[in-house]
Amino acid sequence: MLRGRIVGCLMCDTMHHQWLLLAACFWVIFMFMVASKFITLTFKDPDGYSAKQEFLFLTTVPEAGRFAEEKHFPGELKPTGKMLGDSRPAQPLVYLERLELIRNVCRDEALKNLSHTAVSKFVLDRIFVCDKHKILFCQTPKVGNTQWKKVLMVLNGAFPSIEEIPENVVHDHEKNGLPRLSSFGEAEIQKRLKTYFKFFIVRDPFERLISAFKDKFVHNPRFEPWYRHEIAPGIIRKYRRNRTETRGIQFEDFVRYLGDPNHRWLDLQFGDHIIHWVTYVELCAPCEIKYSVIGHHETLEEDAPYILREAGIDHLVSYPTIPAGITAYNRTKVQSYFLGISKRDIRRLYTRFEGDFKLFGYQKPDFLLN
Repeated sequence: MLRGRIVGCLMCDTMHHQWLLLAACFWVIFMFMVASKFITLTFKDPDGYSAKQEFLFLTTVPEAGRFAEEKHFPGELKPTGKMLGDSRPAQPLVYLERLELIRNVCRDEALKNLSHTAVSKFVLDRIFVCDKHKILFCQTPKVGNTQWKKVLMVLNGAFPSIEEIPENVVHDHEKNGLPRLSSFGEAEIQKRLKTYFKFFIVRDPFERLISAFKDKFVHNPRFEPWYRHEIAPGIIRKYRRNRTETRGIQFEDFVRYLGDPNHRWLDLQFGDHIIHWVTYVELCAPCEIKYSVIGHHETLEEDAPYILREAGIDHLVSYPTIPAGITAYNRTKVQSYFLGISKRDIRRLYTRFEGDFKLFGYQKPDFLLN
């Protein structure tokens, strides 16, 4: 009987251990399921992984193991200029979007006649060279080009600082130390176009025309008499409707000249003076030359330092101080200048400059056209 009790106790003890083991197994399985669910939910979090992945796509390609290290995700998907593998800062999104817009418009067959031009001597004459720092700058007059010329003159060693450059020397191409791209042989031109940092600046096309008219035909601060005494009379003779009007050239005459599809015969008579009002396409050939950066006059306060950094010269020279509000688009001024000009003449003007509006993202001036 004693033996039977012992055997019974042993059997109970064994069953007790089996139940404990079974319970432990269920507990482990349960915990594993909970952990798996947590991991799955964390991975699919739209505000975490997915957002971080998109942010990295906008700035740079992540290195192996990067996701495991970074645990905090930004609230906004903004490029931050973090360093790439080659130690150059990533381009902020706005500058990439400007270049992408140009590529898209250049591919638009409907705008081909307004967006494409040959890389002729006229274009090469507009591009200034800084071999020392491998920079090409395409001149677009009436968009703050005088200051950029001063920057290049300092970089080329013509003057020790921007403040020491006399104003009358900046536009004197025999004294300013700025070689033009056209002065090189074909092979050297192509080498520079392919390898140098290239940029130019744009502004609202109609506001630029107003600036050109004021500077050359109204104020003429550099005393260039040929604009008033040779070019203005030529425009008046052909485009003034009221032949009894004796006033000097008016903005309406200027608009009618620029919007005339047959303006080129006068352009040939005026020579290189037309650089102050021809299109950006004609000046810089943005569909034929792959520029590194396009700056905008309206955002020059941010664009100028960015261009200097991208060109690798921000430690050598600074862009001159920009007076507050001087680069902002002035719709009231534009409306006042076009007041009284026929819709037909304004539409013809827009037709000529439509390529500039679309290439550089400027809004169509419907308030003038309709």
